[in-house]
Amino acid sequence: MTRNILSSIKLFSISLCVIKITFSICSLFQTGSNILFANLSANKIGANVDAITLIGPKPMRFRLDNGFPMLTDRNLNPKMSKLPVTIWRQAIAEICAFINGARTVEELERFGVYWWKSWCTEKKCSKRGLETGDLGPGSYGAAFHDFPTAEGEPFNQFKHIVEQIKEAPQLRTHFISPWIPQYTGRGEGKTQKVVVCPCHGWLNIRIIDGKLFLNMIQRSGDVPIGVPSNIVQYAALAMMLAHVTGTKAYEYVHTISDAHIYVDQIPAVKEILKRESRKFPTMKMNTEKTSLFDFGHKDFELSDYDPHPGIKGIPVMI
Repeated sequence: MTRNILSSIKLFSISLCVIKITFSICSLFQTGSNILFANLSANKIGANVDAITLIGPKPMRFRLDNGFPMLTDRNLNPKMSKLPVTIWRQAIAEICAFINGARTVEELERFGVYWWKSWCTEKKCSKRGLETGDLGPGSYGAAFHDFPTAEGEPFNQFKHIVEQIKEAPQLRTHFISPWIPQYTGRGEGKTQKVVVCPCHGWLNIRIIDGKLFLNMIQRSGDVPIGVPSNIVQYAALAMMLAHVTGTKAYEYVHTISDAHIYVDQIPAVKEILKRESRKFPTMKMNTEKTSLFDFGHKDFELSDYDPHPGIKGIPVMI
């Protein structure tokens, strides 16, 4: 069955109605769904960059025996890249690093992640009372691996979840959160202690008839840039979790609360939407590893990937 992420993500078949800075999303395409209509206005966020936002698009569902859900509308595996590790590998490396508690640029680079420097500059970190290169105690790695507790001892969420799935797979409480509220709040007398508030990583895992279902809830999704990498890393996480718990990686579900594109990304999005869907690739994982905390991007091998050409220079919100 030929599918691709933008057929399922395809949030934005965009019809631009330019009146000053106002745009509208005329339709939302998702695999297996009807065309949804929404009239939305661009809103300013961050450094005065307008974003077109859709709240609560239909979740994307990927059966993992139907190919690995990697974007084919543009190439996430370029042979020539300025980065030491290609895009899809960095995505998997990032989730592996966060599982292991990485919260600095140096730690992330040891895992093969090289895209955090722009968010961890001296200016951004010092504003939050952090050392340069520190994502902060409210970041993904800190929340996943060292969640603060009333007892004082940090709590390793993934260690607990793996144990709980093995001991009581039937539970509906296999849940992980990247959000530590006291470090993400803003306002008078408050200092945010994270360079970027977690955008993804709320995980609801169910085991049904020995099959692992992973639903990742995403607070905020930059659809052209961030979401494709997020899908890769959490689909890979489903494979890792299933392997170490003795279950079968069956379905990955991606749920976005705030799905958006920035207006300077519109030309790239329009080009992507012109492209035909292609078959998902195959992803193989090293099954000799027995601990979730031992995996890295080198434990994954991609094959049968036939994407459209890459699109260079898609703007990223920093």
